[in-house]
Amino acid sequence: GATSIPIEIAPFTLVGATTRAGMLTGPLRDRFGFTAQMEFYDTPELTRVVTRAAGILGVEIDTDAATEIASRSRGTPRIANRLLRRVRDYADVQADGRITVDIARQALVVFDVDEMGLDRLDNGVLEALVRGHGGGPVGVNTLALAVGEEPTTVEEVCEPFLVRAGMVARTPRGRVATAAAWRHVGLEPPENAPGM
Repeated sequence: GATSIPIEIAPFTLVGATTRAGMLTGPLRDRFGFTAQMEFYDTPELTRVVTRAAGILGVEIDTDAATEIASRSRGTPRIANRLLRRVRDYADVQADGRITVDIARQALVVFDVDEMGLDRLDNGVLEALVRGHGGGPVGVNTLALAVGEEPTTVEEVCEPFLVRAGMVARTPRGRVATAAAWRHVGLEPPENAPGM
């Protein structure tokens, strides 16, 4: 058995944050007096985030452009700020520096971010799942091989949003494309697709 050694220290507050709470031991999690889970932001909240960030960056942005960026940000302010910076760069080079909704849309096309916020890798996973494997079920290793990525990248970067967006279902036999995924890649879903 372990022995504890008492040490006198001044009182302090410990704040912990993780996206992988399940990897912490129960006794460690239980020592926190308060635990909370963060919610994803909605588009109006993210529009305010984008508008504020544009002000800090000294960029003029239309409300519709801020909403366009916000709607493709997966409910995450960090992604909204990243997209804003890339759209700003595009506006500086391709326009007069002011971000209009048309400039925002053009930039997001250049950066392969579609209307749902899916990027090239996300869409590659959906294409591989639907067109390459008939909608699944498919294991993550097979999907990763199809898109030229590591399995952990597919599992930890792409999959959480694809599942949350209702595009992919995880089953004991592998990943399965939902009806929404079939439609997203431009195909009619089969009758047995989840979500039909």
